[in-house]
Order: sequence, then structure tokens, then C-alpha cells
Amino acid sequence: MDKIYVVYWSASGNTQEMAESIAKGINEGGKSGEAVEVSAITPDVLDDANVFALGCPAMGDEELDSDMDNFVSKLEGKVSGKHILLFGSYDWGDGEWMRNWVSRMQDAGAVIVGDEGLIINNSPDQEGIKNCIEAGKTLASL
Repeated sequence: MDKIYVVYWSASGNTQEMAESIAKGINEGGKSGEAVEVSAITPDVLDDANVFALGCPAMGDEELDSDMDNFVSKLEGKVSGKHILLFGSYDWGDGEWMRNWVSRMQDAGAVIVGDEGLIINNSPDQEGIKNCIEAGKTLASL
């Protein structure tokens, strides 16, 4: 499959900006990257995808938004062996939500791209955008 989905939920637009930059990197890497808000896609669309990205900012006590959490719950039984980039922005804390999410997906058998999630404090700066584009290029190479 040449299309790589970048599924995200964003409250302030920061994680959306990351998603769009990751999709740009996928496109620059020679595949078709599509950033899609989680409410506009169903988990079964990813059934045949071996590579995709999921993004969500830290919410509440460093946890996933309920819409993304529900989406991820429906995916968990179908991610074994799939390469997944996890990403999101945060404003406080130390990234616990991402560590928990990475662990959750690894426990389900997923291969986490880069072995950890890509996190950015608040709005992505130029370096953050560059990191997102590079992550997208990595996805395109898989």
C-alpha cells in the first residue's frame, strides 16, 4: 500500500500541525501521506496498512483524548507486526502519556517507529517541523 495514514486528534492545532508535517514527509519520501482527523476515519481502514501514524496530545492527567483512546482500543487486536509512529504535543508533565501509549502498543505487538513517540512541547517550532518531516520520510521508507 502506497498510502500512509496519519490519524490524529488535536485540541489546539499543535498535533494537527505535526500530522500535516509528517504527511508532508511521507509525500517527500515517495509515498502518499494523508493526515486524517480521527473522527473522519474508522479503524478498519488501517486493517491492511502495515505502516501508519497516530497522534494525540497529552490530556488531563497525561492520557489520550477519549476519541483517540476509543480508536486505539479498536486497533489493539490488529496491530501486531505493524510499524506505527506515535506522536503528539504536550504543555505540562514529562511525556508519561506517550510512554504509556508506546508501551500499550508494543504490548499489542506493534513495532514503534523510532522506539519511542515523537513529542513536542506546545506548538512545533522549525526544528519540530523538521523532525516531523523526517519521521514522515522514515515511514515512507518502511
